[in-house]
Formats: sequence, structure tokens, C-alpha cells
Amino acid sequence: MTIPTEGLAADVSGARLQARALAWPAGVPADLPAGYAAALAVRAARIAAGEGPAGYKVGFTNRTIWPRYQVYAPIWGTVWQGSLSQVDAAGPNAGVLSLAGLCEPRIEPEIVFGLRAAPAPACTLAQLADAVAWVAHGFEIVHTHFPGWKFSAAQAVADEGLHGRLLVGQRVELPPGAAPQALAEALSGIRLRLYGDGVLKDQGTGAHVLDGPLQALLHFVNELRALPGAPLLQAGDLVTTGTLTDAWPVAPGQTWHTELQGSGPLADQLSGLSVRFEQ
Repeated sequence: MTIPTEGLAADVSGARLQARALAWPAGVPADLPAGYAAALAVRAARIAAGEGPAGYKVGFTNRTIWPRYQVYAPIWGTVWQGSLSQVDAAGPNAGVLSLAGLCEPRIEPEIVFGLRAAPAPACTLAQLADAVAWVAHGFEIVHTHFPGWKFSAAQAVADEGLHGRLLVGQRVELPPGAAPQALAEALSGIRLRLYGDGVLKDQGTGAHVLDGPLQALLHFVNELRALPGAPLLQAGDLVTTGTLTDAWPVAPGQTWHTELQGSGPLADQLSGLSVRFEQ
């Protein structure tokens, strides 16, 4: 069975606006290029309707969860201004998010980057680090319109990369010329504990995401540039690089938080994050 790109995009848009399930058969869309074509069509329609993209989410960078979801390579989707929240820099590293309109939402603790400039073509890790203005700990709230979290990689891509909400914690500003190897090692070495209503749910490390968040960002930069029709990265974009743990179901009324440990000045500046969920 083949569904044209326009039909896939219309299905995804309808499912999002009505918070309902998608019921595509196996093999629809046929492959990742078809999935990205649908996602880009949805992105174009949302921009035409007045929504503003804030950056990107990279999903399935954590190799430890690939067998669980039967997705064996990273994917990406758009983060929107309307789905983005930023912790107050002057207050506690905590926020409140609404789960309204999300289907089967789950929480993912991640590392988020903000770009000061577009990365150079075929950039090295050092050139990429120089393009990064800040780094933060964040929570991405992912969701799916496929019941029971059962989907193919192409379906996850078409479903806007499963992005629902993003809470960005307090930012650590990075000066131009920051030592790239030290940055990569500090982020790879982060150890994180995830708690739901005070109960330890999971643990992870920065190395789980393609050996480290900066490495995951480099992978995304190259993948985005290689995709026909994909947007270009630009100064001001943010990119969240994938969960350090499994993704855990969340519900209104719950409070989730993390504890972070690491070594070096950067790891010391990144602190645990807390979020309370509302309907």
C-alpha cells in the first residue's frame, strides 16, 4: 500500500490537532526518505500557518534502547517555539509543562546545545564545538500517535520525530574557542539519575548517546546536510541530542527530577533539573 506524501502529512497533522492515533499499515511510509518527505511537508505547512521552528530534536541516539523500540539508527524532527519552554535563569532549575494534546507521553533527560553560528560543511568536532554558544540539561517529552509505541523508524520520522515538548534548563555559556576534546569528554562522562515522584527510575551516561552528546550533534549536522530538501542550520538554533536513559511514561500531577554527576568545570555547572506536569 502506498500513501502519497500529501496524504501522510495530512494524516500526521490531523492526528496532532485531534490528539488521536494513527493507524498506518506496516510498510507505510515505505522507507526513511518517504518518512522524511512527509515530515518536511508537515514542517512546511506549520511554518506557512505561522508557527516558528526553534531547532531540532535528535532521537534514538541511545544505542541501549534500540532493541526495545526496533529502531536502530538516529532520527530527527523539529522543535517548535510553541513546544519549547526555558527555565528562568535567575530561579531554580525547574519548570512546569502541560501534557495537553500529547499521546502516550514519555520523559527523556537530554543534553541540549544552542548554536552561535551555522556549522561549517563537513566540519570537524573542533569546528562544531566553536559553533556552539551554550549547553544545557533538558527534558524532552516525546509522544507517539502509534498506539503502544509500536512503529517503524520511517513512521517515527513521519510522526514529526515523536517530539512533544522540550524544557531547557539553565544554560552554561561556552566561549568561542572552547577546548573541543575537553567539552566532548566532559559531556560523555556525565552520569545521570532519573527520579519520578522521588523514586529512582533509571540511570544513564552521556556516553550512551553515540559516545557523547557532542558526537551526537556532529552526527546530526552531517545527516541533516545530506538529506535533500532539509533546512539549513543557522545561528540561534537549538538541538537536543537524545535521551541518556530509556523514555518513561509520565502523567499530570507527577514531578520528575534528575541528579547529575561528572568531572571538570562544565560538568560542575550543569545541575539536575525538575519538572512538574499538568494536564
